Amino acid sequence: MIIDVITIFPDLILSFKNFGLAGNAFEKKIASLNVYNLREFTKDKHKKVDDKPYGGGCGMVMAVEPFFNAVRHIKDKNKISDNLKQKTILLSPRGRQLDQKLLKDLCLLENIIILCGRYEGIDERVSEMIVDEEISIGDYILNGGETAAMVLIEGLIRLIPGVLHSIDSVKNESFEDNLLEYPQYTRPEVFLGEKVPEILIGGNHKEIINWRKMKALEVTKKRRPDLFDKSS
Repeated sequence: MIIDVITIFPDLILSFKNFGLAGNAFEKKIASLNVYNLREFTKDKHKKVDDKPYGGGCGMVMAVEPFFNAVRHIKDKNKISDNLKQKTILLSPRGRQLDQKLLKDLCLLENIIILCGRYEGIDERVSEMIVDEEISIGDYILNGGETAAMVLIEGLIRLIPGVLHSIDSVKNESFEDNLLEYPQYTRPEVFLGEKVPEILIGGNHKEIINWRKMKALEVTKKRRPDLFDKSS
């Protein structure tokens, strides 16, 4: 998979590129991450990417032309033959909320181009003319799209075959089958009087599997009843 990010703060994304599972995936070339500075795609001699909003109002609005030029450059460079295998994504509060199902759908693509906004917003023509899908990571406001982009990339990267050591790591995680993950324990067996559940120590794998399924249901019903209703 090729992941391209367009931003006015490329160093934010580039620092993320070197750490954790995502960093390992890029180092092993299981996936590639390219970061583009939006200012390099403007014809303005001052590299200006924003302007005052028509109709008045506070703040500045990011212009359509630099985004258009950047996306066109990336598509020409990547040469993805099947348009259905490539998506341009705008991170936006009004977008579809990111969840595990959406991550799995995106994981099937060959290329995603992520647009990171700043300031008071982005010219509406970016959404109308350039973007295939808008995605939100939650109902709250951030200063820009870079943090959201890192959330999206990390969630996506770990689903690509070869990134995690075991496919079971993905299958048993929270939000698979609309359930939260079962409780986990490690050594010491007893800490300040609190003991690891006996069933996990006994070694009966069938009983452990059943216990974990039961606990996943219990935790989900208690903490995320909305998910529990979907799993029923």
